[in-house]
Amino acid sequence: MTVFSRDVAARHRRRLIGLVLPAVLLVPMAACSSSDAPDGTKAAPIAAPSAAATAVGEGTPAVENATDLKRKPVAAAGEGEAPSELVTKDLVAGDGKVASASSTVTIHYAGTIWKTGKQFDASWDRSTPETFPLQNTVTGFGQGIAGMKEGGRRLIVIPPDLGYGPMGGQPAAGIEADDTLVFIVDLLAVGSGDAAGGGSGGAAGSTSGQL
Repeated sequence: MTVFSRDVAARHRRRLIGLVLPAVLLVPMAACSSSDAPDGTKAAPIAAPSAAATAVGEGTPAVENATDLKRKPVAAAGEGEAPSELVTKDLVAGDGKVASASSTVTIHYAGTIWKTGKQFDASWDRSTPETFPLQNTVTGFGQGIAGMKEGGRRLIVIPPDLGYGPMGGQPAAGIEADDTLVFIVDLLAVGSGDAAGGGSGGAAGSTSGQL
């Protein structure tokens, strides 16, 4: 392969990564400059949850549309000091395959900042679920989904050391290095043969092999 063709292939691969994996979930790289990292995630403030928002447990924000899987969930800002450890809470219990931290998954999600309740990303706003391998995401995201069953909805609170930590956040998305992240995830599918306890394999139609 010529130098030119290798360069073209490398650029093509970077474009695919940006398309397949939301920038806000990418594992941070210390040597990666802002021009090297995939971009495109936009910070978008959201309306405060209504009085009908459901309190889902001590140490977790209230969530509007918490159990309605046909509607986008909306998390309020957290109250008090953010938890120092990963927190998960099943809002809807699934009944399908169980995901592991290394699964390739298809999900709908909404992500907000604990201290403000401001949304930084949501697949719901793009009307299309996302499919990607959890091993390519920040540590707390994969760990938070591990053990979740298809058909479920889970609230995940990720402390900074399991998110972007001291290496930095995602400034373009409004995420600072010390921000605690809140995700509400609907697990739509676990890759074929990729459930917890199963063998390796990607979801049908997945582009995980290009990452």
